[in-house]
Amino acid sequence: MEMSINNNQDGTEVKSRASSLPLFSLGRIFATPGALQVLSAMRLSALRLLARHVRGDWGDLDEHDREQNKLAVLAGLRVFSAYEVERTIDGRVIKQKFWVITEADRSSTTVLLPDEY
Repeated sequence: MEMSINNNQDGTEVKSRASSLPLFSLGRIFATPGALQVLSAMRLSALRLLARHVRGDWGDLDEHDREQNKLAVLAGLRVFSAYEVERTIDGRVIKQKFWVITEADRSSTTVLLPDEY
């Protein structure tokens, strides 16, 4: 797994890739009522978001926040991911942002909507 930005031999940048293995423990998994309602309406499993999160695919974060997550994994700090999801269900486009937060002590991970924080 590649967790840092490196340079190829030709000097071009190589961005970090998500791991195929979990990087940390999720602990107990929770989802807020609002997140569960929207996930159900979107016919989306929270497991898809959790799988991305635990493997280092932090979603829609800027480079600074991605670097903070890499440090958090190594130092045992809180890990945060944000995913903008768009689905078409019965001809209707549903677009929603989800947050996934794993606590620093790795006791729990929560899937929630940003306005539920």
